[in-house]
Formats: sequence, structure tokens, C-alpha cells
Amino acid sequence: GDLRSVLITSVLNLERLEVDLFRCGGQHHWVPATQHLFGGQIVGQALVAAAHAVSRDEQVHSLHCYFVRTGDPKVPVLYEVERTRTGKSFSVRSVKAIQHGKPIFTCQASFQLSQASPVQHQFTMPAVPPPEELLTQEELIQKFLQNPNVAEGYRKRLTKIQAQDVPIDIKPVNPPDIFSSEPQEPKQLFWVRARGYIGETDMKVHCCVAAYISDYAFLGTALLPHRQYRIKFMVSLDHSMWFHAPFRADHWMLYECESPWAGGCRGLVQGRLWRRDGVLAVTCAQEGVIRVEQTPTQSKL
Repeated sequence: GDLRSVLITSVLNLERLEVDLFRCGGQHHWVPATQHLFGGQIVGQALVAAAHAVSRDEQVHSLHCYFVRTGDPKVPVLYEVERTRTGKSFSVRSVKAIQHGKPIFTCQASFQLSQASPVQHQFTMPAVPPPEELLTQEELIQKFLQNPNVAEGYRKRLTKIQAQDVPIDIKPVNPPDIFSSEPQEPKQLFWVRARGYIGETDMKVHCCVAAYISDYAFLGTALLPHRQYRIKFMVSLDHSMWFHAPFRADHWMLYECESPWAGGCRGLVQGRLWRRDGVLAVTCAQEGVIRVEQTPTQSKL
């Protein structure tokens, strides 16, 4: 049989403590190298909490979030939901994530009852090779590690990345040359999906998983033209999503990311998640703090 996605069975599975009060335990499936809670996990869990406070027929159409403090992966996170408004067509739920008695994150999610409209249009999905023709992130790293001339320090970093148990399958369309520090256009494309099986279920479940996926490698798009610098500090400030059409988060989707602007120690990124049939499913936007330092001139080979 299919293995259930760890994102459903563990990462996004909150404990209900009281009406509109939930807790995520202190165990986390994957923690980034920064040793702070992964922002996508907090967004996904907050949306899970908000979804518990609306009817099954209402589906999330947008969420807007602010990260106000870094998350501590060693302690549980509490999620408080406020039923801000319940209308005939739209409902708004506000969520606050709390650690050590202080908010680390705030979010507003808006839900809508299904409504038909003749007003419809969308952009065109980029033409790219299908995921079956591309290597996974792990396979690309393994390919780089087979080069006997890779510097030892860089080999250790790649091995560490390879060992991370990220619950997402990723296939870059045009992987950057990791041995080059030449500037690149601030755009990237990769196929993504949740690892494991989720299946046909309430669409809100797939939206929560997409919220988790959307934050992975997103802000890094703003660094592609500035590869001569070493990252000192990079963290998300806010994150917004708009959900347009039904999708399966355990099926391959194309994540199209671009950064229209960076400056003032901040970077802005925008993203679109496309279904394989060319339907635009989700639009994302994020701004983050980016602080860098000049990289010493040193060959990675």
C-alpha cells in the first residue's frame, strides 16, 4: 500500500487543547541548518488551526502572515484561533502562534463558499521538461559528490544537505552550477510534491501541505544574482498565498519562482504553483531579511 505522507501524519497534525486552541509538539520532522523552526511548517500548521474553525464547505482562498520572532524547535507551539468574521460567502480567521509566552507569528486566513463566475483568466504555464526527465535534488548532489576534485569543506556541506530528511520531493528544472559564483537571473523552476500519499480528501488539507512546500527554497531566489556573497542571516518577514483551483499536493506541481526586487537588506520573491495540466493552482509572495558578506575568493574544486 501507499505510505501516508509524514506531512499529514505528523508535521501538520495538531493536538486540540480546547475550542480554537491547538498545540504542535516539540518534535519536528525537519529543522533547517539555522536551527530555527521552518517558516513553512508554521504557516501550514496555522492554516490547519484556522481550517478547524470553519465549515467543511468553506475553502481557503488566501492567507497573509507575518513572522515576528524566530521559532524555537525545542519547545511546542501553541496556535490560538480567533473567529474574526463569519459571513454568507466569506469567513476570516486570525491565528496567533505562541512560544515562551510571546507571539512568534500572526496570520489571517480567508475562506469562501464555492461560487461560479464567467470572469476567468490566468497566465500561461512555462514550457519545461516533465519531472520524469529530471534528477531529484538528492541525485544532483550525489552527482556533484562523485567529482573527486570537490574541495573537502564543500563536500561536507553537500553531504550535510543530502542527509536532511526533507518531506518534499524536489526536481530542479535548471539547477544552478554550484561550482560557480557568477550572477544568475533571479528566477528558478522546480517540480515539487509532498512525499508519501495524501489522496482525495478535503481540499483544505492539500492547501495546508502546499503552504508548507511554498516556503522551501523560496527566498533563496533573491540571492541568485548575488552569488559572490556569503549569507550571514536570512529569514522570512511575511508570507502570502492565494489559492485559485483544486490540486493534489502529493502530485507533481511546477513551482515558478522569481525575485523582482532586492534592497535595504530585504528581498522580495513571487511564486506560482502550476498543476501538470497547466492550471494555475496557487500564487505566493514573500519578503525576507537578507544580510550577506563578501565571499573569499576560493575555488570549490
